[in-house]
Amino acid sequence: MNSKKNYTYHLIAICTVAIWGLTFISTKVLIEYGLSPQEIFLLRFLIAYVGIWFISPRKLFADNWKDELWLLLGGITGGSFYFLTENTALGITLATNVAFIVCTTPLLTTILSLLIYKKERATRGLIGGSLLALVGVALVVYNGSFVLKISPLGDFLTLLAAFSWAFYSLIMRKMADRYSTTFITRKIFFYGVLTILPAFLVRPWQFDIEKLLEPAVLFNLLFLGVLASLICFAVWNVVLKQLGTVRASNYIYLNPLFTLVGSAFLLNEHLTIMALLGAVCILGGVYCAGRK
Repeated sequence: MNSKKNYTYHLIAICTVAIWGLTFISTKVLIEYGLSPQEIFLLRFLIAYVGIWFISPRKLFADNWKDELWLLLGGITGGSFYFLTENTALGITLATNVAFIVCTTPLLTTILSLLIYKKERATRGLIGGSLLALVGVALVVYNGSFVLKISPLGDFLTLLAAFSWAFYSLIMRKMADRYSTTFITRKIFFYGVLTILPAFLVRPWQFDIEKLLEPAVLFNLLFLGVLASLICFAVWNVVLKQLGTVRASNYIYLNPLFTLVGSAFLLNEHLTIMALLGAVCILGGVYCAGRK
């Protein structure tokens, strides 16, 4: 029974990452309609925050101020800071650089976990699988047309985003045994919204509110807010608790694979042999890294 339960959480992790892989496509559509990345993030987390009030306990604050600060840090690392650094980097460096560097998150999470938690052990399967998956990510992201263009600021911001999500995963591990998943997720949304507001002092809101009701805009915002944020963040916090931070984080390697497949079907983008080879490497690497 435990084995069946364990496989269920692995499947849930894959489905969650699959949805997150499609968020790049929705975000791209919304940007084409004129929404800025920070406007998209604000609307996405606002929708999720309103939605989670229907299922979250009415508990307003954590049991002590230290836990409340940890949840604030979670809202920053898994919300405002992560998305702001990643989206800012997209405007400075190559999109392929961003996609690849962000996918170093599982590796960074593993390193941080090994440093902080002495019980964590780096097996050969975990290390070898992670490296194989990372090679696969490179093949998928660059899709057979490797272009080396180093942008120190853009690449550094992307690395900060990767570290940010790694720290978020560790914070969720710390909070998971103390509070319910819905309470933690609601606080993450709240602090994510709160800490993105200063960004509008630099670049004020410009999008026409009336255009939010256009079908394509509304559909993609609901996809990002309800499915990719409200449901997926809550589910991912459960997955982190059940599978462990390191094993769950390795599924993030699948992110560009689902983006690739989604782009092929929804945007009619071309698949190359190199990308398909990368997909095989990712699947093999994730399988090896996820085995005990």
